[in-house]
Amino acid sequence: MTKKEFVELFGAKAELKTKAEAERLTKVFLDTLEEVLVKGDSISFIGFGKFETSERAERTYINPQTKKPMKVAARKVAKFKAGKNLLEKMNPVVEKKATKGKKKSK
Repeated sequence: MTKKEFVELFGAKAELKTKAEAERLTKVFLDTLEEVLVKGDSISFIGFGKFETSERAERTYINPQTKKPMKVAARKVAKFKAGKNLLEKMNPVVEKKATKGKKKSK
């Protein structure tokens, strides 16, 4: 899904009057999320998930074309960990009817 498609869906679900209003609210949300992550803080939406920052250490890897070792500088990365409710909606489980451990006797 593209950002444009998301904005249209968001506007429809929120029953917003204009597409511009949906775009503005989406931008405000994303800018606020970005601001929190840039500061190094995390933000949790209970049941949905958690956005957080993490540090990757400097590392060395081998360039497959030249076979020469190269260094990758340390850097901050954004991570998202899905919450329980989101994971359950993404991976629905069909419940089996439980039978109590007794066998029928003849």
